[in-house]
Formats: sequence, structure tokens, C-alpha cells
Amino acid sequence: MKVTYNWLKDFVDFDLSPDKLADLLTMLGLEVEGMESLGGGMDDVVVAVVEEKAQHPNADKLSLCRVNDGGQILSVVCGAQNFKSGDKVALARIGAVLPGDFKIKRSKIRGEESFGMLCSEKELGLADDSEGIMVLPDELPLGIPLFDALGLKDTVFEIGLTPNRADCLSVIGIAREIAAKLGKKVGYPGHGVVEGTKEIHGVASVEIADPDMCPRYTARLITGCTIGASPAWLVNRLCAVGMRSINNVVDITNYVLMEYGHPLHAFDFDFLSGGKIVVRKAADGECFKTLDGQERSLQSSDLTIRDGGKAVALAGIMGGENSEVTGTTRNILLESAYFEPSTIRRTAKRLGLRTEASHRFERGADVNILVKALDRAATLIADLAGGTVARGIIDVHPKKTEPVTIRFRQERAEKILGVSLPLEEVVRHFHHLEFSCEIQEPGVLAVTVPSFRVDIEREIDLIEELARLVGYEKVPVTMPKVRIFSDRPTAHQKLEKKVKELLVAHGLSEVINYSFISAASFDKILLAEGDYRRDCLKILNPLTDEQGVMRTTMLPGLLETAARNASFRNLDLQIFEMRRVYLPRKGSELPEEPLFVSGFITGGRFPEGWNQAKEEIDFYDLKGIVENIYSELGIDAVGYASSDVDCFYHPGKACSLYLGENRIGSLGEIHPTVQENYGLEKPGYYFEMDFEKLVAAGTELVSAVTPSRFPDTFRDIAMLVKDDMDAETVLETIRQTKIRELKGVELFDLYKGANIPEGEKSLAVRVRYLSYEKTLADDEINAMHRKVIDNLTKKLGVTIR
Repeated sequence: MKVTYNWLKDFVDFDLSPDKLADLLTMLGLEVEGMESLGGGMDDVVVAVVEEKAQHPNADKLSLCRVNDGGQILSVVCGAQNFKSGDKVALARIGAVLPGDFKIKRSKIRGEESFGMLCSEKELGLADDSEGIMVLPDELPLGIPLFDALGLKDTVFEIGLTPNRADCLSVIGIAREIAAKLGKKVGYPGHGVVEGTKEIHGVASVEIADPDMCPRYTARLITGCTIGASPAWLVNRLCAVGMRSINNVVDITNYVLMEYGHPLHAFDFDFLSGGKIVVRKAADGECFKTLDGQERSLQSSDLTIRDGGKAVALAGIMGGENSEVTGTTRNILLESAYFEPSTIRRTAKRLGLRTEASHRFERGADVNILVKALDRAATLIADLAGGTVARGIIDVHPKKTEPVTIRFRQERAEKILGVSLPLEEVVRHFHHLEFSCEIQEPGVLAVTVPSFRVDIEREIDLIEELARLVGYEKVPVTMPKVRIFSDRPTAHQKLEKKVKELLVAHGLSEVINYSFISAASFDKILLAEGDYRRDCLKILNPLTDEQGVMRTTMLPGLLETAARNASFRNLDLQIFEMRRVYLPRKGSELPEEPLFVSGFITGGRFPEGWNQAKEEIDFYDLKGIVENIYSELGIDAVGYASSDVDCFYHPGKACSLYLGENRIGSLGEIHPTVQENYGLEKPGYYFEMDFEKLVAAGTELVSAVTPSRFPDTFRDIAMLVKDDMDAETVLETIRQTKIRELKGVELFDLYKGANIPEGEKSLAVRVRYLSYEKTLADDEINAMHRKVIDNLTKKLGVTIR
């Protein structure tokens, strides 16, 4: 909500500076989020007179002017043609800084020096557009700063309102707050409507077919209007609060909207069939073109304003093109109505159509201000558009509302606020807020709330009002009595943090996706029809179909995140998520909720640079990350198996992870079809692990082994094995050989090709032997090595090369 300092002073007399006023409003609960000084720092833009206007000698479209600013005569080059010698103009002297940080300097234009600039309204920030420079009234004195001369110096406050304070969506509403705090009275504008002889009744009529949605509708008829530009004071005031000038009639409705906070609408009366207004619901599928030129499809829950045959406005939101006030309009029907908030909110949200009118009706307008706002607008239209207001007013009010009366207890207010509140002071504060009070019994008041305060419903609301006016700074500060609880992280939380920090150290970024996914995601990741993860928990009332079920795997969320990044050409991505999944539980409606850790990497291993070649991430980058998680948690003897691999992995480029016989997760390259389903250009690699199982298997104990004083020895074995045999099977067979001195084995070569029989591959491993008791002799090592080879040939049938 924007409001200006001078506009507020029109309604309440105060002598606070803009800064002090901002502090007062904020302490009243109307937080001032920003302040803008209009005309501040622009005193070098002054009133001047053009003494001579001549053709520029070197340019057909430029003028060379001699301008008198009251102290000196300056030569100024100007491109506008809408002025003549003797006109008063706005002169920006050298050194002036215009909006947009545009500084005026001495310059030479087509060979002629220019000592300033003649300004337009747009260049001074007074209008969105202008067709030439400002031509000022003749009576303005020379040399006076322009904004002082025109009375335009002002301060704009931008106030952040909470949704319940609909009464402050107006200048008068905020002025009421200031007056209540300062103990002043609000000077409301007069409503002396001068009516003509022609009666409105018999010419126009109003019918409310749905009084639950529209409890009250008032209207006035103004005839013989002339539509044109608004006067400068009206344009400037609307512009200051961020509203664009359209024409005099529409500007007046917007002016009264900002002044009173109540939306009005002006219809071209000649376009209303039969001079009739009917307020009723739309028909399902009915089409209606609003003022913004958009065709809207309506539903039976939408409230419309209609004439004898068609819709002419979407009630409380926007008017229609078919009854718009244009340059040819002569007769106007002016509407001031009250619409039920939920009706307006529902329609505006469904259509995605938020307007100044809907913003106010959604929060609750004042049903009793309709006639005041209507009369104020009718008076201004008669003054500024030359119209005649018809005698009488249409006021259809089928559903009257009773004022809200609340019981207020002085003792309870003092207990809650912790300050003494004499009853006389309480009554005075309520009267300043325009609440009426009646003493029911000692210390108890019956407080009647005015209709513009739709937020006051209970006794606690009245107590809050007192706190605002008394001053929050006067409420004593007391320390609450609380019990102290230890907030140390659990062992599980420590491990979570440790793993997250490890993944971040590896260059992965944590993401947090919704726990809801689309049921169609299971098809996109090629999950088998009988897979237990398809038996997911369904959301009864999902926000969208894309969030219809609880996730049983985190892969869809990570792939969607990767796809969104890819759409912004962020193709090198490393992300992880540690959240819960919701797995089906046999015999129960509620799922299991284990904590999983998952990650996805794709693109380049390092940023491309002059000192390093571009390398793409591969399977082993991901495997290294997973192995470091095991190491961080103190987990040994993790097994890798190419069997039991999920369908969303690339065949032959993935494996399952085991701790003994217990499957704890998987890792591998994403299947090309899945990659295509999510629009990913580069291969991606994914891992997921059940973190609960990792925690159960991990340990914080670190074992240390004294290094041997004797040297170790290595022996290599090259062998032919079947093509479908895992290298892990070979390594595990070697580890299981009962040799105390065998301390390790690693694969260092894999070969398939020339000189290798079809259906086989060559593996080369390196075995480490070490004794803690002596230096091993060659004969001893050879005997051990022979035992390892015999074990391989016997158990696996390998061929030693």
C-alpha cells in the first residue's frame, strides 16, 4: 500500500517529519517498508521562461533557445516543438540530477553549446509518457524550484499490511490510525452532491439475484459528461501512489479507491440494455471479455454484473469491454457495491486475475461506506467531467448486517498487557478508534466495532488495539519461566551431518525435493510392474497430479532437478539428497519411513580450463564417493554384485551394494531411456543407500595396527576367466585363501580382444604378502602364491596365463 505524506495531511493535522511518521506507523503495526522523496534533490530544476526560440543553425529538428531562470539568461538546445517564446518551462540547470541518475552537464550539440535542459514530465518522473516538454502556468515565479512551485514535493510511504487490515488499504484508513495515536480527529471529505432535476428511478434499476454474494449494491447516474484528460493535481497524486492516469472519470474512481479504500466502477450507461443492472451468477462455460482484452471462461460460482441481457462486469474484479468508459461516453452509471470476500477470492484465484478492486474485496470491504464513496466520486465527476448527477440514489440492500458488539474486561486486559489501564483511558482510546462503548458493569464495557474494522472479532482483538495505542514500548519486559533441556545432537544426527559434510566436500550440492511425486514417474524410470515400490501411498487431495503419491525412491526428484538445471544449460551437475522415502509396509496402511541418502552426478569432472583437459564424470567417480561414505562411517567388507540391479540403470554399468547378505543400496549409470525421458543430454550416474542400515553397520571406533618391521612382497597373477564372471568374485576367492601372510589383493588390469578366446577375458591381480615375525623367503612366498593359484583354478576354473 502506497500513500503520500501530503495526502495524509489532508485528513489529519500533524507536525511529524516523514521519518517520525514512518516510526509511528511502524509501531502501530503498519510497517513502513520503504520511503521515497518526490522532488528531493531536484532543486536545480527551476521555473524559467523562454525569451527567444530560434531554429538551430545546423539541425532541422532542434531549436536554439534563450532561457531566463530569473538570475541569468542561458542558451539551451531543445528538440521539442510544443512550446513558443514567452512560455514558462522546467529548466534543469547544469549539475541537476534527474530520475535514473541522469546528470545534466554543459554540452555542445551540433556545434552549439547548451547550458541545461528543458524537461518533460517523463524526464522528471511525473508521468509514464509525455509528448513534449512541460509548459507551466504563467503565474509561477521565475527561479523557484519546480517541485516547490507546483506543490509536488512529497514523501511516498510504502506500507506492508497484514491481510487482516483491510481498513488500512486507503489514505483515510491510515489517517485514522495516525489520528487515533495522536488523539486527533479525522477531517473526512464533504459529500455535498449537487443533483439535477432528472430522477434516477425509472431510468435505471438494480436487481440482486444472489444476495448471499452481494448483500448491497448502490448506484448513481451522471449524464452529459465529457471524457478527457485529468487535471494535473489528480494525475500527480495517482502517479505518486503508482497508478496510471487513463481519463478523468476512470481516474476519479481510482482516486476514491485510494482515498476511501472502496472500489467503484463506472459503466457507459448507453451500453446497458434497458438501463438495468442485475447481479447474479454466471452460467457454466459462459465467455466474457474483460477490460484487459482477455476472453474469460466463467463458472456458475462466479458472480457477474449484467444488464438486461449480457454480462458487463466480473463482480468486484474487473469490468467488461462492452461497457467501458471511452472518449465518446456521455452518460455514466456509477457502481458502489459490497461483495462477499470468499466469492471474489475464489474467482480471482481461479482466473489468475488480481486487481486493486479484488485485493480489497477479498479482505473485506466496509458495507456502510458505499454511499459516501459513491457521493464523493459523483461530486468529482460532476466537477471535472461537467456532468449532471441525477436526483436520487439506487440503494438495494436485501441482506443487512448488524454491528459487532464485544464484551471487554478491564481486568483481563491488564493481566495480558501487564500495565495499568484506567477505564477512562480505555474508553478514550476506543473513541479515538471510532469504537462506541457502553459500561455494562464496573470494569466491563460493551464495545461496538465500526463496520470498517472487519478484523475485530474477539476481546483479545480489542486488547491488541489498546496495546497499539498505549505503545508496545510501554508493555513491561518479563522473562518467561522455562525449563532447560539439553539440545545435544543424537549419534544418528551426528552421522547424518558427517555424511552431508563429506558429500559437500566432494563437490556435491544438497537439494531438498518434495516428498510427493507423480505416479507417472515410475514409468519414466522404467520401474517394473511388479516392483514393490509401485505400491506407494496415495495423497487423498493432491495439489496437482504431479504430486499425487509419496515417493518410494528419490530418483525422480533428483532427475527432475537435473532436468531443470539442464534447461538453464547447467550441464555439469553434482547433487545429493538425504531425506525419507515411504516404502510399503505389509499389513499396514502406513508406510515405513527409512532415511535414504542419494546422489546424482553428470557432466564434466572439473571445470574446463587452459591447464586441464575436459574430462567427463564416469562410474568410478560415483563409486569413489560411495566408498568414502563407507570409510567415514567405519564400514568394512562392502560387497558389489551385478545381480539384482534396478531397471533404471544401464545394463552392465551398475551394481547392487551388500553388507553380508543384506542389500543396502545400488549405484550405476542411468539407463539411456530414462535419461531421454527426462531430457538429459549427458550420461548421469546415481546412487542410493538405506542410511539406517549404514548406521547400524557403522562404528565410530577406529582400529590402529602397528606396522610390520619386515618388508612386504608382491606377486602378480594373470588369468583367463569367463566373460560373465565378476572381478569381485576372483578377488573374494583370493581373500578367502587361508594364508595368514596374505594382506591384500587388487585388480590392476582387464583385457578383452586379440589373442583372448571368445567368451573370456583376461584379469591381472596383484597379491601382497607380509609377515609380522620375519622377512619372508622366496620359497615361502612361492608356496603361498601357489596355494592362491590352486585355489583359483579349483574353485573358479580360471586359466593361468
